[in-house]
Amino acid sequence: MATVELRFSAQPEHVRTARLVAAAVARRAGVDEAVLDEVRLAVGEACSRAVGLHRSHGITAPVMVRLIEEEKTFAIEVGDEVPGPGADGSVPGSVSGRGATSGGGPDAPESEADDEDEMGLAVISGLVDDVEVRSGADGGVIRMSWPKTPVAVLP
Repeated sequence: MATVELRFSAQPEHVRTARLVAAAVARRAGVDEAVLDEVRLAVGEACSRAVGLHRSHGITAPVMVRLIEEEKTFAIEVGDEVPGPGADGSVPGSVSGRGATSGGGPDAPESEADDEDEMGLAVISGLVDDVEVRSGADGGVIRMSWPKTPVAVLP
């Protein structure tokens, strides 16, 4: 199974390139044409979220995008290097990700960045049926996948 890995500096202008590459690889992998707009939008949202997290936390490491062609599915992973809620050991192995709650308990003030993060995750969840958000000490990953269109075999 083929994997394409793309890394780009956390600059908003690179998100468009990531969207275009993701759509091209998804098409080549056999994702239905009707779903390609969803792929583009979801990748754009996930990459914009990662760029925003990097910039707001002063991280200069690149954003990572992996495009993975599996037997029956096409998956995209967008990773950032912002430590998640479990990074200090208080929430071990958090699976819901940074945007699932406002973070820090009921008395914690919500910031605009948290609101944007939650909105981005909500948009992705609305676009993609199979999405998983993970975060930990090394950063976070949004994994999205779509079924591939079966290839018709002619007799």
